[in-house]
Amino acid sequence: MPAERAATSDRERRAPRVLLLDLDGTLVDTAPDMVRVLNRLCAELGVAPVDYTAARNRISNGVAALLELALGAHDPGRGAALRERYLELYRLDLAHESVLFPGIEALLQSHERRGLPWGVVTNKPAHLSEPLLAALGLAGRAACIVSGDTTAQPKPHPAPLLHASRLLGYPPAECLYAGDAQIDVRAGRAAGMFTVVAAYGYIDDPGRIAAWAPDAVISHPGELLGLLGGEACRA
Repeated sequence: MPAERAATSDRERRAPRVLLLDLDGTLVDTAPDMVRVLNRLCAELGVAPVDYTAARNRISNGVAALLELALGAHDPGRGAALRERYLELYRLDLAHESVLFPGIEALLQSHERRGLPWGVVTNKPAHLSEPLLAALGLAGRAACIVSGDTTAQPKPHPAPLLHASRLLGYPPAECLYAGDAQIDVRAGRAAGMFTVVAAYGYIDDPGRIAAWAPDAVISHPGELLGLLGGEACRA
């Protein structure tokens, strides 16, 4: 299915050349590991495990959203401790079942054959994002990895994307940023980039995507090549 384009605008007429991707829910399907670790924490605390699909669709909203789903509301002090325990468990086993989304490898290979760079911009902290990408064989291929603690402000602030633009040596107007959350669209638009929603990712309410006002919506990673001026691929 071709990418769904937004209504006419100056942004739509751009021809982005380089590719920037969110990590969780766009580049890598990390849900199996993140939900498994969440249920391990639930077992430690003696509470019922969470439903996989419900938890999967919360991942792009951050660890706090996962903990709220599993454990309900809690006081800030306990919340901080629970978050640290979750991250400790996750750090020890973050690439056991995580895999590239179908079509991502073909997308990256096609983009690399064009001689243009691609990078990752995520709110995942570097001590988690970098080992994960290394385990999947992507760390050496990505021209940049901008994590949640690389710049002073994470997404939805545009700083991480602007930093990635500088690292790649391309102006923001020549960058396409794809993610699966509203904060990705907000950050991308604020940075002056062509923004795309990966509708195959971790989205709890697909009906809200239009209200985020992205430049395009895709249902498969291969559709990004068409937005970059290449031919769509399927794998």
